Amino acid sequence: MRRAATKFALALLATTAIGTASAQVGSYPCTGATDLPNPYRLVTGWAQTPRPWQPVNALAVDANNNLWVADRCEEDSCKPVLELSPDGKTMKNFGEGLFIEPHQVAADRDGNIWVADASAKNGKGMQVTKLSPDGKVLLKLGKAGQGAGQKGLDIFDAPTGVATARNGDVFISEGHGETGINNSRIMKFDKNGKFIKTFGTLGSGEGQLHSPHALAIDSQDRIFVADRSNSRVVIFDKDGKYIGAWKQFGRPSGLAIDRNDMLYVADSQSSDDPNNGNYNPGCRRGIRIGSTKDGRVQYFIPPPVVVDAKFQPPIGVTVDRNGNIYAGSDDQKDIKKYVRN
Repeated sequence: MRRAATKFALALLATTAIGTASAQVGSYPCTGATDLPNPYRLVTGWAQTPRPWQPVNALAVDANNNLWVADRCEEDSCKPVLELSPDGKTMKNFGEGLFIEPHQVAADRDGNIWVADASAKNGKGMQVTKLSPDGKVLLKLGKAGQGAGQKGLDIFDAPTGVATARNGDVFISEGHGETGINNSRIMKFDKNGKFIKTFGTLGSGEGQLHSPHALAIDSQDRIFVADRSNSRVVIFDKDGKYIGAWKQFGRPSGLAIDRNDMLYVADSQSSDDPNNGNYNPGCRRGIRIGSTKDGRVQYFIPPPVVVDAKFQPPIGVTVDRNGNIYAGSDDQKDIKKYVRN
């Protein structure tokens, strides 16, 4: 009887393990996209801005469901930071002279805005700046105008992404560019700018990164990294422990996670050409959407038609509480808005 009970318990445990495993999806080849539904439609003329968009991929939605954008002003007098209401009206516009290449924006729980500036010019840039909702500079991380090829803990090597956790901790990705040696790591600070740690190193192995391009955080404070040059999304816990890597979302340029833990990934570079540095066979450019809980890609939004074939699709992405998707394009100098059908 005892032997039979033991066998039954082992069988039950095996069944449970199999069931648990089947609910967890690891990495799998990039989806063909044509097999996935697209429940979204493009909306035009939605934004009411004081000027035309400049090259843009830095955008985020705050707790009030307002859209924050920092574009790459091409004139010194331009104000790069805009706050737009859900109906597209510009509420604020500030930041003249603050940035060189705004690369990602994050909105924290206190309503502050964090901007990662990925380039340097005339002693500016290469920093991450914390701004109040009214545009007051509250904090600057990194050294202005410094960073390329340097590895100091107070210097950023082209900061590309920024994301904030529920407790206010700030995560910053650094190492822009597809070729060459760069830091390719994640820096962690507290909300007051105190350095905590780094994690991730240059490479293609487990826990490694190559030119990470954007960050997003889910409800469990797991860190999702657009590991673009490795054509995968890499996942760490809040302490920097490696969790896994997903190839099924394509070659990620931009990431966003909504309040339902759905992951939105903008793939602006995948190519079937083996001679192309962005070679990622069988993977179409566009936006893929799936759950952070199981990694299954559920939807695909194909890129909009462009006037010039050399223009990349949108590279930055965010989503609001209503499920509306905003996708920023530097080449097209535009922000596309998608709504559910």
